[in-house]
Order: sequence, then structure tokens, then C-alpha cells
Amino acid sequence: MAEPAANAAAPAPAPGRLRNAFGGVLCAFTLLLIGVLAFSIRLFSVIKYESVIHEFDPYFNFRVTQFLSKNGIYEFWNWFDDRTWYPLGRVIGGTVYPGLTLTAGSIWWLVNALNIPLSVETVCVFTAPIFSANASWATYLLTKEAKGTGAGLMAAAILAMVPSYISRSVAGSYDNEAVAIFALVFTFYLYVKTLNTGSLFYATLNALSYFYMVCSWGGYTFIINLIPMHVLLCIVTGRYSSRLYIAYAPLVILGTLLAALVPVVGFNAVLTSEHFASFLVFIILHVVAFVYYIKGLLTPRLFKMAMTLVITVGLAVCFAVVAILVALVASSPTKGWSGRSLSLLDPTYASKYIPIIASVSEHQPPTWPSYFMDINVLAFLVPAGIISCFSPLSDASSFMVLYLVTAVYFSGVMVRLMLVLAPAACILSGIALSSAFDVLTRSMKFQLSKLFDDGPAISGNGSPNGSSASTVNTSSSKNEKTEKSEAAPKEKPSKKNRKKDKEVTESVSVKPKKEKRLSVLPLEASIMGTLLLVALGGFYVVHCVWAAAEAYSAPSIVLTSRSREGLHVFDDFREAYAWLSHNTDVDDKVASWWDYGYQTTAMANRTVIVDNNTWNNTHIATVGTAMSSPEKAAWEIFDSLDVKYVLVVFGGLVGYPSDDINKFLWMVRIGGGEFPHIKEPDYLRDGQYRVDAQATPTMLNCLMYKLCYYRFVETDGKGFDRVRGYEIGKKHFKLTHFEEVFTTHHWMVRIYKLKPQKNRIRGKLKKLKSSAKTSSTLAAGRKKNPWQ
Repeated sequence: MAEPAANAAAPAPAPGRLRNAFGGVLCAFTLLLIGVLAFSIRLFSVIKYESVIHEFDPYFNFRVTQFLSKNGIYEFWNWFDDRTWYPLGRVIGGTVYPGLTLTAGSIWWLVNALNIPLSVETVCVFTAPIFSANASWATYLLTKEAKGTGAGLMAAAILAMVPSYISRSVAGSYDNEAVAIFALVFTFYLYVKTLNTGSLFYATLNALSYFYMVCSWGGYTFIINLIPMHVLLCIVTGRYSSRLYIAYAPLVILGTLLAALVPVVGFNAVLTSEHFASFLVFIILHVVAFVYYIKGLLTPRLFKMAMTLVITVGLAVCFAVVAILVALVASSPTKGWSGRSLSLLDPTYASKYIPIIASVSEHQPPTWPSYFMDINVLAFLVPAGIISCFSPLSDASSFMVLYLVTAVYFSGVMVRLMLVLAPAACILSGIALSSAFDVLTRSMKFQLSKLFDDGPAISGNGSPNGSSASTVNTSSSKNEKTEKSEAAPKEKPSKKNRKKDKEVTESVSVKPKKEKRLSVLPLEASIMGTLLLVALGGFYVVHCVWAAAEAYSAPSIVLTSRSREGLHVFDDFREAYAWLSHNTDVDDKVASWWDYGYQTTAMANRTVIVDNNTWNNTHIATVGTAMSSPEKAAWEIFDSLDVKYVLVVFGGLVGYPSDDINKFLWMVRIGGGEFPHIKEPDYLRDGQYRVDAQATPTMLNCLMYKLCYYRFVETDGKGFDRVRGYEIGKKHFKLTHFEEVFTTHHWMVRIYKLKPQKNRIRGKLKKLKSSAKTSSTLAAGRKKNPWQ
């Protein structure tokens, strides 16, 4: 009789297994939909416009990927590019972060190996959307390690469409951040996973993921400083464990060795100040680990003596390391920090000492509206997520809070780093929404069960019902335990085990009561809260779709505007580059401001003087000085650089604000930093930058003014600049050393050619000949009358 009973009781756990299996399938399907959402929401740029590379830097990455796919990896590492930074050139393999290029090149090789005929450009256009889906899945894994599956799914869905991330990952935005954000989040996931498990396998994967991040983006220094900060926080708060040691020590050793293999990083991985914090925390961690080790071996009295010795030796070692570090960085004027790092630590540093960094628009501090544009309602959900992380506080949740705090600071210094804030805001918001929905749905379920199951017999105060519910759960758990204990073989427990079992049963019986009392809300409040959160989510989705479709989908190389007549397309950039490609010699040199260097090299295939790499401040200052000088002096500078054409961008006719006139003061400042005869006050009238009749003579006679406003009065008869809102000051003038060779349809790009030197000297030779004739006649006259 016992056997049938056992057989009948055997299938009992099947519903639980079925429920878990169904939950796993539903979770996987939801993640698949999130990946599709992350990919598809970034395709507006291709649907509305065309499959084209965006912005400026992506054109260089595209050109490098083309070279890699055509010539192979070895030629890529040794590539010396003589079409950039003429006459200096640039070693590409040793000055780029190769992660993006190698990733896209590998995808292109794979799809072509599978006989899928995709061009390199198509692969580059869609690389960012593909890795956006990967970043969403990595966010799910990271948040799941901290707060469970529900919070992970919510955070992944939020990240899939957050505008801050969309702005740098739309189709065509082929920049380093396209793969770097995935590498950033995945590295954090592996670190937290190692913290939770203490697995050396995950620690090794963490170092490899960090290596991929180093290959992809210079922002890897954020990782190698944030993780040491968290390790130090755990040590200070008494949360040291062997898992913390396993999570950090392999990352520093193996990660630093791998980072040094990247040519653009090299020995900077151990010599620059950005990495010193990780080494210092590494030493502190070993001191703490040694203290904990000897504490388990010695008696309390011997331990105190050993502690005195360890602290003394540890302080001596720390002082020695600090002295070595100070000696290493003392010779550097920036104390071993890069200019961008110093501008993050001191927001005024770049504007004071390095104007080339301050001149970049994405290096400016953000405004408050940009936060609401880029993260929208997440700004209100993040505080609730922080509170959820503290209940209860774990190593993983403390890492999330620390990540958010540091990301908020850096995003407030540089608008570009809003991209780093986006994953942290999405994770904390996902945790907040998951916790809120958990409380609201649990409350509705409990209140509805009271209404329909118990009837009017238990309609009373909330607290007695909550306590009775908790006692029911406790009793059921006790019955389950007794059944399990009966099924298990009887063993006599020791005193320790008895105490542990008692503590476990007490905690199990007490915790449900506490949770129920805190989480049960009235039915009306639960329904209203749920509807409010759903409405908030709907508003967020609408804003994200609008931002993806309208704000961030337009490629900067093709501009559009709407008016009463309809949609206007301004394709002047490609028109100008096509003219250069078809109407100039292959070896001709083109001078422009550094913003347009990458596009000119990639699209026109012409040699440029400076480009967006901005590695040589003196070279850029030379171009800025030429643009700020009078026409004759500018001609001499460009002629010394073997320049044949000069390209300027002008938006005064169509109202394009990002033109060279608006950037001109940065040219003056950068040029004046290297050549003191260029002074910014000479271009300002009473401290104001003007281009009208009140402009200074230096401004009206500089090359940039003349190249932009040459023949501009012919457009409307007045010369009204729509960007500045003025009539220009100098309307009718002629060029003596430059000649206009091409102006695009909307006057946005203007190209000028340097006049040859012989045309200028011919007049001087005639004057010299005439002066020689007069001098000879005078000499002859003097010969006739030598006594006069």
C-alpha cells in the first residue's frame, strides 16, 4: 500500500517545474522582443533618409574598416596614412582604438563567408543597432544579478529605447560608442557575477571583457576607476570577502596586461595617473586579505602584535609606492593626467589651458533640459531605484548606486558622458518599476482574494488580515517542512545545527509577516498606482519614439527643414565633396577647419592638413591662424603647407548655425595659443562678436570673413545673415590671392583656390622694370650733368 501512495505523490512537483519552464520560455521570448525593439527603433534614419554614415568621426572609422577588409589585419597595424595631417601623416594602427573596426570587419567577413553579399558600408551602418540589442541583454544580466529577473527585464526594455543611447547608436552612427556601451555594461555584469559567485571563471571572462572595452573606447578608464572605488567601499564598510578578492585581483593583473597589448594604450596602462587608483586599491586589498588570513591562524594576543607589524609594513609600502608615483608624474606638467581627464576633474581646465578640447560641442556641460530630453521620466524614477537598492543592501546593489553617482557627476561635466549615465539610469529605474509593480500587484492579488474567497466574514482592518495571511503562509511552510523531515532520513542534529535550524525557522516565520505588513496596500490605491505607472511608461515610449524618429535620426551630412512648401533637403556637403573628387587632382591638398577633415578624406579622397583626431595642437593652430589673418598672410601660410584649395562652411543664407563663422572665435583662441600675434580682443567690439558694420577692421579683413561673405550681397541685395541676424558690414570687396571655384546650391559649402604666385609677382616685375628704366634715365641724366 505504501508504493502506490509514493507513486501518487511523485508527480506533485510537476506544476512547479512546469511553471518554471514556462517562466523561462516567457523570459527568453521577452528578451528577444526587447532585442528586436532595440534594433528596429534605430532604423528611422535608414527609413526616412537612406543608408548612409552619419556625423564626422564615423567616416574615418568607415574608411579604416574599408582598408582592413581590403588589405587584411597585418597591413592595418602597419598602415601609415599620408592623406591626413599633411605633411606629417599618421600611423593608423598605433593611434586608433581598433575594437569597432575589428568587430565590423569580423561581421563583414562572417556574412560573406556565409555567401551573404553585404558591402562594408552596409555592415558599418547596422553595427550600432545590432550592439544596442546586445547592450539591452547585457543590462538584463547585470540587473538580474542585483535585483532579480523582473527588474532585469524592465531595465533592458528601458535601455532599448532610452534617447541618450539612441543618439549615439542609430543606424549609420558608426562610432566607438556603438560597441563600447555594450562592453561597459557586460564588464560590469561579469564583475558583479564574480562578486556573487566567487568564480575564477567569471573573473577571467571579466578581464577579457575589459580588454574588449579597452580596444573599443578611451572611456575604459571609467571602468578601471569605478571598480576600485567599489572595492574600497566594500573594505571600508566591512564587507570584505574572498569573493571580492577573486572579483578584483585577476581584473587588475590580467586586465592590465591585456590592455598594454593595445597599441594606442601600450605602457600608458601602467604609467598614467588614470590607472594608479587601481594599483593602490590592489595593494590595500592584499593587505586586508593578509590581515584576515592571519586572524584565522593566530590567537587574539598574537593577532594584535601581528597587526602592529602588518600596519607598519603596509604603511611603509604605501608611502614607498606613493613616492614612486609622485616621482613618475612630477616631470609631467599635467601630473600624468590626459587633458580630457583633467577637464573632467576640473571643468574649467580645458577652457583655460586647452581650447581645442573646449571647442568641441560634445565636451560642453549639459543644460537641465538635456537631461529631460535624454533620460526623460527616468530622472524621477532613479531616486526610487536608489531606495530599493538599500532594501536590502548588497555588494551588487551598492555597486549600482556608486555607478549612478559617478555617472551623474561626469555627465554634468561633459554632455557626451550622458551616454555613460544612460545604463545606470535605466538599471535604477528598472529596479524602481519592478519593486513598485511587485508591491502593487501583490496588494491587488491579496485584496481581491479577500473579496472573492473569504467573503464578508473577514472584512475588517488591514493589519489583522495581514497577520492572519502571514500565519497561514507560516503554517503551510511548517507543514511542508514536516513532510520533508518525515521523508528525509532521521539524523540526530548537533547543537550548532539545532541553533542554525532555529534561526532559519524564526527568520522564515518572521519575514513573511514583516513583508505583508509593509507591502499590502488598499485595492483602490493599488489600481491607481498601477495605472499611473502604465501611463508614465506610455509617455516614456512616445517620447523615445519621437526622439528616435525626429531628433536623432537625421544624418548631419544631409540636412532637412520643413516649411509651408514642404520638406527641404540640403545635400550641400556631399555635393561639395563630389566636386572635389571629380574636379581636382588626386594629390591636391585641401585646407579646412578640423571638423571636416575626416569627411574630406573619406568622401573626396583628398589630402587634408588637419582632421578630427586633433593630436597636433600646433598644426591646428596654424590653420586657425591662417583663417584669422589677412588675405595675403593667409595665402603665405597655406602656400607653405602646399595647400591648393580652401573649404569653408557657411550657413548665413539658409540659417545653418554650425558654420565656420560661429566657430571662428575658437580658431582665434587656438591660433592665439600658439602664435601670440593673434589676439581675441582684436576681433571683438566692446567684448561682442559682430559681423555687421560695427565689426572691427581686423574681423572685416580676415580670411574667414572674406571667404564666407564673398559675393553674399548678390543673394538678396542686402547681405543679410540669417544666423547672426545682421546685415554684413563689408559687402563689396574683391579677392586678390584666392579665387572662388565652387559654391554649393544653398551656399553651405564654398571652395576657393589659391592663385598661383606668378600672377601676383608679374605686376611687381613690371614695377621693378619701370623703376629700373627711370633709374637708368636718371643715372644717364646724372652722367650728363655730373656736377649737379
